[in-house]
Amino acid sequence: MARECYVTGKKGMSGNSRSFSLATTKKRWKANLQKVRIVDEDGTIKKVYVSTRALKSGLVKRA
Repeated sequence: MARECYVTGKKGMSGNSRSFSLATTKKRWKANLQKVRIVDEDGTIKKVYVSTRALKSGLVKRA
């Protein structure tokens, strides 16, 4: 399973890294995801990956 934010759906991005001579190599940028325990809507406690932006803005309730 690929790492994806449980709340916002953020994932990693891929693209090219360009050197001074403009040679290209594949590069991957990973999302800043943390594994946290949250309380779901129905009251169950889950361990999921959540982005730090969602944690700081209070989109999830931690257990």
